[in-house]
Amino acid sequence: MPRGDVETFHENGAWHNRIEGTGESVGRAHSKREDAVAEGRAEAERRKVEHIVHNLDGRIGDRSSHGNDPRNIPG
Repeated sequence: MPRGDVETFHENGAWHNRIEGTGESVGRAHSKREDAVAEGRAEAERRKVEHIVHNLDGRIGDRSSHGNDPRNIPG
């Protein structure tokens, strides 16, 4: 993951968001995954970066680009 992407993950019984590569937390802890995902998506849209959502097991379950996607090169 490039530095600066927004990551949604589960830790210590709650869902969180952070900025990849910095450890900076975004928002607050959530009891519901969907609330954390919505907050993470909004932050990724604001920053124009990718949003990566992890499943409970830590694997990437979903990802979406909200701007500067290096894989989306016009051609």
